[in-house]
Amino acid sequence: MITRRQALKTGAALLAGGAVSTRLQEACAADKALAATKPPIAPPAGQNYVPVVTLNGGSLPWQMDNGVKVFHLIAEPAKREFAPGMIVNCWGYNGSTPGPTIEAVEGDRVRILVTNRLPEHTTIHWHGIFLPNGMDGVGGLTQPHIEPGETYVYEFTLRQNGTFMYHPHADEMLQAAVGMMGMFIIHPRTPRQPAVDRDFCFMLHAWDIEPDTYIAKPATMTEFNMWTFNSRVFPGIDPLVVRKGDRVRIRIANMSMHDHPIHIHGFNYTVTETEGGQVPKSAQFPEATVNVAVGAIRAMEFVADEPGDWPLHCHKSHHTMNAMGHSIPNMLGVKHDDLDAKIHSLLPGYMSMGESGMADMAQMRMPLPENTLPMMMGEGPFGPLEMGGMFTVIKVRENLARGDYRDPGWYEHPPGTVAWKLGDKTTGKNT
Repeated sequence: MITRRQALKTGAALLAGGAVSTRLQEACAADKALAATKPPIAPPAGQNYVPVVTLNGGSLPWQMDNGVKVFHLIAEPAKREFAPGMIVNCWGYNGSTPGPTIEAVEGDRVRILVTNRLPEHTTIHWHGIFLPNGMDGVGGLTQPHIEPGETYVYEFTLRQNGTFMYHPHADEMLQAAVGMMGMFIIHPRTPRQPAVDRDFCFMLHAWDIEPDTYIAKPATMTEFNMWTFNSRVFPGIDPLVVRKGDRVRIRIANMSMHDHPIHIHGFNYTVTETEGGQVPKSAQFPEATVNVAVGAIRAMEFVADEPGDWPLHCHKSHHTMNAMGHSIPNMLGVKHDDLDAKIHSLLPGYMSMGESGMADMAQMRMPLPENTLPMMMGEGPFGPLEMGGMFTVIKVRENLARGDYRDPGWYEHPPGTVAWKLGDKTTGKNT
């Protein structure tokens, strides 16, 4: 038995959608400009590579200085809209978490200025990148800490290509927990074959954010309640839009405290690289689920040869949910209809839930505490998707104009290609 107030506190009522305050809605609207996927920065003349598309983010601009590519990262507090209805006070880089993706080319000399606008010291580590020891970014071991207000310079030549990331090696438990991370893509000097048409990247992370609060708890080790792609939860995550026949690469880095088996529907793919480099072709094999371990990076490639809306998600079922409570009693199969009226007379806020499953909770639309999200909040063309967290959609379309990768909306199935109820065959359209 549980009161409505208890359910809200533990997260059970978060299965349902609900209204958020006007103030929070206005804040969400103001944040939308930062949330949408930004177009990739076109490579400069003479550089033959496909720019990376960072889900719900973008790449870091740079300038040339006597043959050196100069980037500027600012470590600072940042607000992130996980999805409409929830904004979190995070730490990140250049106003976002994850920070902007750094893109460069094998052989480039790079200079990265790192300014600290946090209330404590920090450093920055270039995860997986070959460089001089004094540029590795481990506070107290390879360099002094970057104190608030200071700017440090990292400069090195990129001696490899592949998918890497950056994050602090200072007060790591807190700084990583509240969002300090980003991706670092080094394109090969000689383009690999077969070339990809679409190149996506995102980071996996986990958060513990109690309802009616605005910042993650950094001391949590296992019982997280928010699971994100690039600090966004479904349906706030952008889709991956591709043309039929495109060769697609998806680069995934994991900065969370859990491993994540990332599953794709409709296709199989091969892992072509890890944070350690390219996987030899002789060692590649097809699969549809790839486990991305803690601190690891995987890049997968496939050809999008079947139109449709295809899910991409973590296959740990709790990781495709939003604000989850972990102390809800198990009421599955417990008959208590005769007790409801009696209990309600004593506890007006009491509600019974979970007797025959939790799916119906997604449609009850109960009000929520401030600054949180329903556990199941996705809505598709046929009804509730009953998903949140680490879930998004690969949208494969036949007739997209070259270079036009705007969200095309839901897929229109050809007649006769949608499963139908026995005895009631329909046209197969989204009606």
